[in-house]
Amino acid sequence: MRFVIIETMHRFLATILSAVILVCGCALTGGHTNTVPSSPPSPTFVQVKSAPESYNGQPATFGGKVLGARRLKEGTRIEILQLPLTDSLQPTTDLSTSQGRFVALQKEFLDPATIPAGTFLTVTGEMGGSVTLPLDETEYTYPLMHVTNLRVWSEQDEEPPRIRRPLGPGPYWGPYWNPWPYYWW
Repeated sequence: MRFVIIETMHRFLATILSAVILVCGCALTGGHTNTVPSSPPSPTFVQVKSAPESYNGQPATFGGKVLGARRLKEGTRIEILQLPLTDSLQPTTDLSTSQGRFVALQKEFLDPATIPAGTFLTVTGEMGGSVTLPLDETEYTYPLMHVTNLRVWSEQDEEPPRIRRPLGPGPYWGPYWNPWPYYWW
């Protein structure tokens, strides 16, 4: 009997000690959080378009629809209609949301036939000022990006439809309660 009482007291003391350690451990943080210095936020397309020279050397990620690609001595120049990016960095397909055009320069060999006009892509790179090129009967100043990463999006990359199973009793309750295999949302 005495052994049972001692064992119970040891368990009780161990529980109390664990609770005290837990409370003290939480109290020691004192509201202080360890923050890692983050890099400056990537500039938006509107910021870069308004003053492209002030963002030289800064990393940026933009996306859009290819308007044309041309092989030059210094690399492949891709003219892109800028489009907003989704959370997965895929350009939207609504052309009315575009805020302008930009030029991406790929220094390594890139065959222009692999990115024909109409291709949607996401470009990551460093800003390199601007370049002025003819656009119809005028001159247009394009922000220039030196490409470090190029992601081409295909039609298969779009989000698949969500499938939801029906809930609750239906016309065929039991092992064959669902007359339709899928519901599309």
